Amino acid sequence: MSQFNRLRKYHSFFRFKKDFQQYGLKSVKSYQLVLYWLHARMNRSQFLLLSGILVGCTAGLAGVVLKSLVHYIHYIITDKVHFSTQVIFYVVFPFLGIVLTTLMVIWFFKGQSRKGIPAILHEIAQNSSFIPPVKMYSQIVQSAITVGLGGSAGLESPIAVTGAALGSNYARTYHLGYKERTLLLAAGATAGIAAAFNAPIAGMMFAFEILLTGVVFSDFMPLIVAAVCGSLLSKIILQEEALFHFESRVAFNYHNVPFYLVLGLLSGFYARYYVVISQKVEHFFHGLKWTALQRAILGGIVISALCVAMPPLFGEGYTSVKSLASGNGETILQNSFFRYLPIQSWMIVVFTGCVCLLKALAASVTIQSGGNGGNFAPSLFAGGFLGFFFAMVCQQMGITDIPVTNLVIVGMGGVMAGVMYAPLTAIFLIAESSSGYDLFIPLMIVSTISYLMAKWFSPLSPELKQLAKEGKIFTRAHDNNILLLLKMDDLIEKDVQQINIGATLRELIELIKEGNRNIIAVVNDQNRFEGIITLDDIRPIMFNPELYDRVLVKKLMKAPPAEVYLKDNINLVIKKFDEVQAWNLPVVQDKQLVGFISKSSILNKYRSLLQEYSEG
Repeated sequence: MSQFNRLRKYHSFFRFKKDFQQYGLKSVKSYQLVLYWLHARMNRSQFLLLSGILVGCTAGLAGVVLKSLVHYIHYIITDKVHFSTQVIFYVVFPFLGIVLTTLMVIWFFKGQSRKGIPAILHEIAQNSSFIPPVKMYSQIVQSAITVGLGGSAGLESPIAVTGAALGSNYARTYHLGYKERTLLLAAGATAGIAAAFNAPIAGMMFAFEILLTGVVFSDFMPLIVAAVCGSLLSKIILQEEALFHFESRVAFNYHNVPFYLVLGLLSGFYARYYVVISQKVEHFFHGLKWTALQRAILGGIVISALCVAMPPLFGEGYTSVKSLASGNGETILQNSFFRYLPIQSWMIVVFTGCVCLLKALAASVTIQSGGNGGNFAPSLFAGGFLGFFFAMVCQQMGITDIPVTNLVIVGMGGVMAGVMYAPLTAIFLIAESSSGYDLFIPLMIVSTISYLMAKWFSPLSPELKQLAKEGKIFTRAHDNNILLLLKMDDLIEKDVQQINIGATLRELIELIKEGNRNIIAVVNDQNRFEGIITLDDIRPIMFNPELYDRVLVKKLMKAPPAEVYLKDNINLVIKKFDEVQAWNLPVVQDKQLVGFISKSSILNKYRSLLQEYSEG
């Protein structure tokens, strides 16, 4: 804002405050005023560093609050609420979680349905990185109810959305530009992921691999300090049982490389299975001509049934994965019908395999039927069970010298890399969460194989494929990303000359004298667009007065080589220009002329954005 720029000269905070309020900005809170003053006194890099710290602390605290809230809800429903049988417990709470979340969305959040990582990417590409303020708290409330009451999803995606919303709205408050806004948006998500896993490097990798895909940046310090702040808050505040952390493992032995190669292949196939199931469930629920509440009821019934059959599917499931990693595989049979049978090794293998296969279904139903959550935790959970299943199968085949714990831990990274299309995030996440830096080699082997297999099946993440196809999110095609930043409203020339289809050549000549356009739009009596006339079309007769009252505009006009519609994205517009080899095209909506768009205006705006986009 121009008033703010005038105040940059003041060194005194109190003089700054007085003049700031003089410009009619008395509603600004005191702490905001301090930041406005610091913004005026600091250079860009200094203020971005300070902003990274503030956004990182806020987003990290939000992640800690969500984790603690879910942990407390679990404590209440498991220790304070008593049912006659465990079956009723698994029937009631997952069902309530999805239904209550849906009702909350309908009643309090105006039915907002866009959620998860695709929502962030959409706002970066289509909304100049502005995220609605409601997402600063709505995701926390919704996911806490869904997952806290047993929904089979993860908290990490809601935490990332919350952090991104905090960073975006912080930048909005202090009038930062698009690049700074996008950077702080990513910093907030980074801090949220770092807090959720106590893994700062993984949080940064998440930002680079997923959020900032196709975005060029040289300012990394805000991401670094945000990740550190989020991780520190998580370490200081959260209790050990609430953290995603693994201790027991064995040292890496290169003789076990064949096991990791096979696990990488299994992770790749399972990741593909996971995304296919997710897509089928999504299409099923979106195809239902039901109300949101009816879909939630159906989803709640399905999740309750799955949790009754396979109790490890309840909630995030990290406790079950920790049991597998610590070598206590028998404990996952507790509360299931399998506990009534003599516990044998083959039974654990069958149970583990069933849980692994059904996790994809449970997570997808939870998310698509109306619950709020993400695929981070489900992919990690499934990877841990897949690794344990593979280890148990090997033991059944007589291979006793097998690193069970390592396969559980590395399997988590493998499946996550294939499901999320984020191998670096998966590698560093597991390494940091397990203090298993000596497992980097097997993690790299398994995650890389799984990721390459996922890319072979589908070059783009299926979760983002449709949005990318519609040009609604950025991809690694930087040229298209810049084009997506061009907005049709900014490119349309609405000050155009029009003439009625029944007018004479004389009227057309008078119109040309008054304007400086080379192209005239022709409309009918109902003001509907009929065609165009260019100076080149009438040049042979425009200096012949004998024809002025005899020739009508109707005889001179021609159809445009192509028409542009307001709903067209810029890539389609450029394609139309290339196909017809024109420099100006009419923009039409409901057969009414909106204006003209020129290739020159597109090229000039593109060049301007390219210069800004490429600067450090």
